[in-house]
Amino acid sequence: MSFLGSDFVKEGQKAGQWVVDEYKDQTDPVKIIQLEGTTGAAPAIDRAEGFADVIKADPKFQIVASQTGDFTRAGGKQVTEALLKSNPDATLIFAHNDDMGLGAIEAIEAAGKVPGKDIKIVTIDAVKDGMQALSDGKINFIVECSPLLGKQLVDIVTKVVAGESVEKRILTEETTFTREQATAALPTRQY
Repeated sequence: MSFLGSDFVKEGQKAGQWVVDEYKDQTDPVKIIQLEGTTGAAPAIDRAEGFADVIKADPKFQIVASQTGDFTRAGGKQVTEALLKSNPDATLIFAHNDDMGLGAIEAIEAAGKVPGKDIKIVTIDAVKDGMQALSDGKINFIVECSPLLGKQLVDIVTKVVAGESVEKRILTEETTFTREQATAALPTRQY
């Protein structure tokens, strides 16, 4: 009757819009390392597409390297270590999920740089560890990809059982987080 879930393209667009807004007054190139999710996975493809679509209008935004970190913390760390060696002037990391962003933090620190300052980090998910890193200033912005679909699902099922029509595609209720918002939300974060 319906599909309930995230719009991964939209998530990439939200991340890209934060980048555009954050660097709107900068004229120097913004050199971006993209940590992709698992090759061929819909979230990886769609998040990359959405992000690229938003930043493409301004040539100062340059994705200088893009490689899969397989949505894992270890993968994010390993790929970031390698990509920072070949791109030491990178100023931003866009990670397709929090775990890869958390791995990137370790690699940035190992390279003697300060995550969130020397190299800004934008991620997607808003899991508890990611929110803590955002609250600590090591991540700069998170786009939520929420697994908490229960209330929306119950509402859809209730309508279907009652014979009401429902939309064919319903997006999960999700938001974005700045450092201040993450700090406020963190005490209630369960996942």
